[in-house]
Amino acid sequence: METTNSILSYWDYGIIVLYFALTLWIGLRYAARANKDMDSFFLGGRGLSWLLAGVSMVATTFAADTPLAVNELVVKNGISGNWLWWNFLAGGMLTTFFFANLWRRSGVLTEVELIELRYSGKAAAFLRGFKAVYLGLFLNMLVLAWVNVAMVKILQGFFGLSGDAALLYTAAAMLFVAVYSSLSGLLGVAMTDAVQFVIAMFGCIVLAYLVVNSPQIGGIDGLQTQLLQLQPSALSFFPTIGEGGAQLGTTLAISISTFVAHIAFQWWASWYPGAEPGGGGYVAQRMMSTKSEKDAVYATLFFQIAHYCIRPWPWILVGLSCIILYPNLKDPQMGYILAMKDFLPDGIRGLLLVAFFAAYMSTIATQLNWGASYLVNDLYHRFMNPKANDQELLWAARIATVLLMAVGLGVSTQIQSIAGVWAFLIECGAGLGSVLILRWYWWRINAWSEIAATVAPLVVFGTIKILSVYYPDHAYLSFPNSYFITIGATVLTWVVVTFLTPPTDTATLLRFYEKVRPDGAWKPIQAQSKTHKSRASQLGSLLVCWLSAVAMTYSLLFGLGSLIFKHYGTAAIWAAVALVSFVVLRSMLSHTSVLGD
Repeated sequence: METTNSILSYWDYGIIVLYFALTLWIGLRYAARANKDMDSFFLGGRGLSWLLAGVSMVATTFAADTPLAVNELVVKNGISGNWLWWNFLAGGMLTTFFFANLWRRSGVLTEVELIELRYSGKAAAFLRGFKAVYLGLFLNMLVLAWVNVAMVKILQGFFGLSGDAALLYTAAAMLFVAVYSSLSGLLGVAMTDAVQFVIAMFGCIVLAYLVVNSPQIGGIDGLQTQLLQLQPSALSFFPTIGEGGAQLGTTLAISISTFVAHIAFQWWASWYPGAEPGGGGYVAQRMMSTKSEKDAVYATLFFQIAHYCIRPWPWILVGLSCIILYPNLKDPQMGYILAMKDFLPDGIRGLLLVAFFAAYMSTIATQLNWGASYLVNDLYHRFMNPKANDQELLWAARIATVLLMAVGLGVSTQIQSIAGVWAFLIECGAGLGSVLILRWYWWRINAWSEIAATVAPLVVFGTIKILSVYYPDHAYLSFPNSYFITIGATVLTWVVVTFLTPPTDTATLLRFYEKVRPDGAWKPIQAQSKTHKSRASQLGSLLVCWLSAVAMTYSLLFGLGSLIFKHYGTAAIWAAVALVSFVVLRSMLSHTSVLGD
């Protein structure tokens, strides 16, 4: 029986209730395992398989705003608009082969704890405390807020709710997440991530199928025929280097400098959630939670492939359809929500709404657990109560989870632009990535290097923003020129600071080297090590692994796209490139110890 004058039927409501009950059951099931110690609560006892850890990474990056953001990119710039995030693949694969095994080998509980394993003195202690608050609270709040804002937008668009009503429902969902994540710890979060990811992807695939095969679109052939008449460049996989167009679906057309900023700099220079140079945040947390170094590498490799190859095509197909269906929308993101309302039958409509809740909850759960780990392990336990026992720390972790939820919800009311948050995250950490990468491979990097690289972009970014108020049309005060200036100033600053300050003390460097066994420029420390003397460098082999994995993943991405659009000859070529790249990758991996010595 269906309700009248309602967007949802009884079947839809039943699916939603069943989903929330299943999620709560999973959280309660793993509560006892999370109650053992800090490792159990924040790293799942370091026993996650590569598949579970990898799926958890993918689920976390699939937030409620992700399909909407991709829809906007496609409507404005066609398929090639996705290069604004596809460019991060190089950094992700760098993490896979150069850092995943090192994170697992380090044995630390959090990314921030690595600071005092790698550096020494009061500067290291300050940096650890500062980053615990800066990453675990400040930047975490921005991420929580933008995900909340996206969920509010979905509820408003789907149900026609007021902003206050949509925020109230979002707050209820966030409270629900805080409850089950504070009970179940990371293992429960990862298990719910797996369920939520399957539901979310299934819902998005169903929507794409129904929209593309609707009479208005006429299947893949009809989609291509109509787009070739309206805007043929929308189907291009690659951007055009030149001046941008104004029509919907125009191929992403960018200047050479903007292209260089995205393709050549962004993936290694900027800290960004889920794409941290050298690994970090919840990606590092998942790598450290795996059973072995091999699992850490495979989990991260699976994450990159699933993130870039498997997830985007259902969203892209809906976005292309929206160019035809809703050509006059002021907000292109709303096209995805309208497609849900217009093309989903009863029952399926509730399923896709559940898919959005699943995407939202997987991201929120991870951000709460990850943020709490910094505040408890690297702030409370390190500086406020170093003698606290496991049970005291577990209670602190649960309290921190709930407090993060409350603060994140409060910040959500102050966020006006999701795009503004993205821009801030990209530019306020421009140049920091170089230190986060090199600290593993060059002994001379010290705590002051990382402090300088953390503070410098904030100062430069803030200065540029102030100057832009007085000189709004100045070319060097807007992206990408402002981005290049920030990177250059940051790198110059930390390099100068590094050589003006003393190196990390030898005992700390020796302890780090013997535990983590990094490659690279560690000769002075190698000479003093009694357990790990100099060995042949594997950096060349790892470089080939990295490049071949990048080529393989892009080939799979474009090969799948070509197959969807029935360009079988092109798909075969991409498949061949992917196969050759895989063979090279597998061969070169055998020449390294990246899967474990």
